[in-house]
Amino acid sequence: MGFLDVLFGRTRPVPPDLDNLFAVPAAALTLTAAVGFSPTGVGSVCFSSVEGAEFARITDEVRQVLGADAGRTGPPVESERDSFGYSWLVSRRSPEELPDLVGDLHAVNSTLQDGGFGPQLLCSLVGFREPGGRSLALVYLFKRGTFYPFAPLSGERRDNAMELQVRAALADDLRIETDLSRWFALWGAPGL
Repeated sequence: MGFLDVLFGRTRPVPPDLDNLFAVPAAALTLTAAVGFSPTGVGSVCFSSVEGAEFARITDEVRQVLGADAGRTGPPVESERDSFGYSWLVSRRSPEELPDLVGDLHAVNSTLQDGGFGPQLLCSLVGFREPGGRSLALVYLFKRGTFYPFAPLSGERRDNAMELQVRAALADDLRIETDLSRWFALWGAPGL
């Protein structure tokens, strides 16, 4: 950092630490015990839409790596585009395979980052559901290296009280995003 950066209060962005994703299975145990949400077995990686042959090659590489998992049924990764124009790569596993799902998300993020598409990576999410049917996602912000809970309600509303309850429950398990203005709503995100 330069003198002017210090003078004007600018900070360097936190480099992403994708290994933080591997804390999700332990956090899931806390989440189930504290607030009753269990993994759905669905996770996804969101990125700015990218076109071109190089990106298609990287996406095929991700599918080949994840398709090598012999115990998997169905496609290893599905591509989806949301109503806001963002692209998602979605992995589906049984709820008991949460560590494998997290491994899938790590592999997708790592492959895209190593392929030069790190600036396009936005977030990853792991879906949870409670017995009453409410959804919750643990969202990993790629550029911040932090997590936050997102609890959608019908009509594009959020359950802010539940999000704050989950934040408190997981404070010792995950690196939680402290800036609440970065807890973005992910309406219609695959995996919710």
